[in-house]
Amino acid sequence: MPVKIRLQRHGRKGKPFYWIVAADSRAKRDGKYLEKLGIYNPTTNPATIELNIDDSVKWLQNGAQPTNTARNILSYKGALLKHHLVKGVEKGALTEDQVEERFNAWLEEKGTKVDAKKDFLAKAEADAKAEALAAEKAVNEKREAEAKAAQDEAEAEAKQAEAAAAEENAASEEE
Repeated sequence: MPVKIRLQRHGRKGKPFYWIVAADSRAKRDGKYLEKLGIYNPTTNPATIELNIDDSVKWLQNGAQPTNTARNILSYKGALLKHHLVKGVEKGALTEDQVEERFNAWLEEKGTKVDAKKDFLAKAEADAKAEALAAEKAVNEKREAEAKAAQDEAEAEAKQAEAAAAEENAASEEE
C-alpha cells in the first residue's frame, strides 16, 4: 500500500486549515487517513504549524512519500533533518546522542529565527499604527486650524457689518 504524507483540508470557504496526515495515496484528499501527524494554518503570519516529528520520521522511515507542500512543512519543522540523521545512525556514522544534540541545536537556531521574524512583524505593525496615528493627528490639527481661521474670518466680517451698520445709523441720524 503506497502511503503519502499530505495535507487534508478543513475549515470553511476562504479560511483554509489543514491536517497533516499519513494516508493511502488512493484515498480521497479529505477522506480516510492512517494517522494524523499535525496541523497547518496558513492564514496566520507566520503560518502556524504543529507537527509530531517522531511520528513523521517513523512514516518516512517506512517509505511514506510526502507531497511537495508536505515536504516543505516537514523540512521547515526539521522532520526531514531528523530522518537524515537517523539514517546516519543506521549506517553507524552517528550515535543517538549526537543525533539528539545536532537536532536540538538546529531547533534552537530555527526558534531564534522564527522569534526574530515575529518580533520584526510586531514592530512593523506597531510602527504602522504610530505612523497612522501621527498622520491622523496632523489632519485633525489642520482641520482645527482651518475651522479657527474660518471662525475668526466670520467674526471679522460680523464686526465689519456691525461697523458699517453703525456708520449708516450715524449717517441717517445726521440727516
